[in-house]
Amino acid sequence: MKIGFDAKRIFHNFRGLGNYGRNLLEGLEKFYPESEYHLFSPKFNDTRALDWARKHSSFKIHSPNSFVAKSMQSLWRSSLMTQDIARGGVDLFHGLSHELPLGIEKTNVKSVVTIHDLIYLKFPEYFPWIDRKVYDKKFRHACKVADSVVAICEQTRNDLLENFNLSPEKVVVKYQSCHHRFYKTLELDKRSEVLKFYSLPSQYLLFVGAIEKRKNVLGLVRALASAKTDLPLVIVGDGNSENKKELIETIDALGLTSRVYIRSNIISKHLPAIYQSAAIFVFPSFYEGFGIPIIEAQFSEVPVITSLGSCFPETAGEGALFINPHHNEEIAHAIDKLCSDTDMARNLVHLGRKHVEKFHRSNTTREMMNLYESLV
Repeated sequence: MKIGFDAKRIFHNFRGLGNYGRNLLEGLEKFYPESEYHLFSPKFNDTRALDWARKHSSFKIHSPNSFVAKSMQSLWRSSLMTQDIARGGVDLFHGLSHELPLGIEKTNVKSVVTIHDLIYLKFPEYFPWIDRKVYDKKFRHACKVADSVVAICEQTRNDLLENFNLSPEKVVVKYQSCHHRFYKTLELDKRSEVLKFYSLPSQYLLFVGAIEKRKNVLGLVRALASAKTDLPLVIVGDGNSENKKELIETIDALGLTSRVYIRSNIISKHLPAIYQSAAIFVFPSFYEGFGIPIIEAQFSEVPVITSLGSCFPETAGEGALFINPHHNEEIAHAIDKLCSDTDMARNLVHLGRKHVEKFHRSNTTREMMNLYESLV
């Protein structure tokens, strides 16, 4: 089978959406090497993208070739790319992040689109008006013309059925995995080297995610101020200047400057060591499409505290202590509970590691390939 992918974010995004595409393609390459994988993307020159492309040389990369396409690469991706997909003899095309090129439905190529979340509808206050309009047009078009719509969790599937007037048979849940580097337990000396490299303490509470209001990092910092534990907090993530400024000012105002470590420059290969060195992973986000850091923590065998509601019970299963993210004192109590109750912490690790196996890439990749084969 020849499968094409909208690979823009694989080569241009190094956070969640890009990770989704890279992890899926790496799984397909490993478990289904007999198929051909064609990646359609605007030109890229980021060293991380170039290194990934070199490492996975079996993938066939297609970029705009004509003068018009080269000079207007956004136009190529939104519509002109369809001609290249059809000419390339692709059996199926997968839009990995909410979009399909115009006219794909007029070709003989079957199409799939992944919808990660409808956060722009759930929390419109976080998005400029024009962005919401653009997202809505692209999402609705892709869902209308696709042969199948992939939702990354049941919550997103329900949101799609409620808001987009789609037939239930068209929308299927196909889970994602995290990078396979999180599956392996590291030796203590390797973990210590990473902590020393980033000037981090030997034990800490951990948060991983973007520094933005939806993630509720401010609530976590305020909870730390009222918790009884003296463990420091490590925040791994970045954000815009306004959100980072507010976070730093809050930390200073609460007298936590010496206890909170913000690291925005963690190299991906070092993340497993950061997770595995944590005493507790705390993720009190208000809303997520899936919450990949939760399964990264569970594969890393770290007890998890996360929010009740949204997708979190589906993602974390029984392997988490759930809190109301709007109540900082509840977050603080949960932290203190796991710090003092080692039996509960160990049990959460056991339950989390058992639950997260469903998200192992061998399982998630097989489920996606089953979908591809059912359409072609």
